[in-house]
Amino acid sequence: MIDVSHFEKLNVADTCSLWNILASRVLSSTAESVGIQLCSTTFVRYECLHKPGRHWPERLELQKRLQAKLIAGRISFHAIDIEDLQDFEVLKNRKKLSTGELSVIVFACKTRQAVLTDDVAAQKLARTELGASLVQSTAHLFAWLYFNSHMGDSDKDQIIADLLALGRSLKNLDEFYTEAQRCRAMANQANRN
Repeated sequence: MIDVSHFEKLNVADTCSLWNILASRVLSSTAESVGIQLCSTTFVRYECLHKPGRHWPERLELQKRLQAKLIAGRISFHAIDIEDLQDFEVLKNRKKLSTGELSVIVFACKTRQAVLTDDVAAQKLARTELGASLVQSTAHLFAWLYFNSHMGDSDKDQIIADLLALGRSLKNLDEFYTEAQRCRAMANQANRN
């Protein structure tokens, strides 16, 4: 299980994790208020805002929220340099991941920031490239916020409802929540002794 007592504050996020965080105003605003910073790559910006596809109302709402974060300077996007393309091609040949996920891993390696992804295959590849301590997920973010008392028990239900309302879900959120409760109880017990 992930160490819920630790979370890197500087993150390079992929499309899925951006959507999951933006889907919940509670999660997004709480993370922002404690100094969690998100950036990504221009490939992810393309996937989020410009990639052709079916226009469903939930996607339009997520795009609106992302645009607001961009205007407010809360999320930034960065291009991958030509020199980084070689690393990109090496990773591309190793795994079947989206261009956005691969670009996030390459940029995180270059800048030594954490990768924020909810894709299991991307997490696995990122761990081999960056090490486990620099690979994070939205559920890990929630658990860390809860462990550190930035969120309460009722926030979990609100976050789940928010995600579902916008066609998103985090299957492992309950698992991380339980782990955060366990770790918080152990920390409280240790403080009492």
